[in-house]
Amino acid sequence: MGLDVVILAAGQGTRMKSDLPKVLHPVGGVPLLGHVITTARRLAPDRIIVVYGHGGDQVRAALPGEDLLWVEQAEQLGTGHAVAQALPHIIDDHDVLILYGDVPFTRAETLETLLERLAPDALALLTVDLDDPTGYGRILRDSAGRVTAIREQKDASAEELAIREGNTGILAVGGAKLHQWLDALDNDNAQGEYYLTDVIAMAVAEGMRIETAQPEVVEEVLGVNSKAQLAELERFHQRRRAEALMAAGVTLADPARLDVRGEVTVGRDVSMDVNVILEGRVEIGNRVTIGAGCVLRDVRIGDDVTLLPYCVAEETRIGAGSRVGPWSRLRPGAALEGDNHVGNFVEIKNSRIGRGSKVNHLSYIGDTDMGAGVNIGAGTITANYDGANKHRTEIGDRASTGSNTVMVAPVKVGEGATLGAGTVLRKDAPPGKLTLTASTQKTIEGWKRPTKKSSE
Repeated sequence: MGLDVVILAAGQGTRMKSDLPKVLHPVGGVPLLGHVITTARRLAPDRIIVVYGHGGDQVRAALPGEDLLWVEQAEQLGTGHAVAQALPHIIDDHDVLILYGDVPFTRAETLETLLERLAPDALALLTVDLDDPTGYGRILRDSAGRVTAIREQKDASAEELAIREGNTGILAVGGAKLHQWLDALDNDNAQGEYYLTDVIAMAVAEGMRIETAQPEVVEEVLGVNSKAQLAELERFHQRRRAEALMAAGVTLADPARLDVRGEVTVGRDVSMDVNVILEGRVEIGNRVTIGAGCVLRDVRIGDDVTLLPYCVAEETRIGAGSRVGPWSRLRPGAALEGDNHVGNFVEIKNSRIGRGSKVNHLSYIGDTDMGAGVNIGAGTITANYDGANKHRTEIGDRASTGSNTVMVAPVKVGEGATLGAGTVLRKDAPPGKLTLTASTQKTIEGWKRPTKKSSE
């Protein structure tokens, strides 16, 4: 038996008050729909059919995938109408699982349990017990506890509104039955829409059983219709990510003040202070300490590294034993070979910093190949851009620069060379020698500091 997954992602999301399609709003750095697609793929289906509508081109461009079959719902006429758009691509003898593009955190294990309850004579429905089921269709059961129908809130009686078991909308059904029931849907209801939930009553009328399953936690089936709900699910997601890191041995100063927006791998004895943000792919070695407010995106960190507070690193490699920060910025292409010191208000871009080299204060190092054991004085700049093209600077092992040095690329500094304070280097500096550009110091006799004119 094959499996087709249909993801409904056509809603406009007017309550989001945004030009961005609702299903593209991110949770944990991933679009809502992206989470649902990832879960669907874990089920190894024969096909994934995404029913899109509002912002369709934008949605398709944001979530490419050869395994995705995109189907447009040009008019928003209800969930039954949305699923009907996918009917031409659904195989009669396949099982069909219906998911929602704005419900990001349903676990694959929950869906596997739901699919296990599907049978030729049974439809499988995911329900949830809620303290406040407002907005949810209510699950109607007979005296024997058998599901008889789903009543949408706007069509429910006062007695039915008191029911706490709600419909999540997620269900599994045989392909042939889905074709049959969707063809028979009508829109005779308060909304004037074609409800997918009406297939439950059709199944009951045919004598089919309605098997139900429930999620492990309510958040698995919560959808997003507003920025407040988006924020609520973001915190749920981040709490789970924090719990996973702590289970792996990470010490978190405050699990509520960590944001993970990608894939993170960690070694032993890692600690993170508050307000750390991890994005993309972050690999952290053993005995690493990350200070408050650090933002790391696509970074590989070696063992025994200390990141002091408020460092920003992107597409960077930080070698073992290095100490970075506070207030350092490592831009794409920066590579610290190890045992490096990078200090406050230092920016490094597209540069290799050799083992044991230090850039401690108020400096910019861009497009540079730096050897081992180099000491960069405060205020040093590699002037890598001539207004049209970027050029590289080469600094040999054990070289040293004085404060406020400017190296105008392309230029080479030889091994063991020393550049005097205030040097503007436009030609190569030979190895082992002091190079400087100095003007004679003068004192101007009789000079007076300007004073403000008095107002009358």
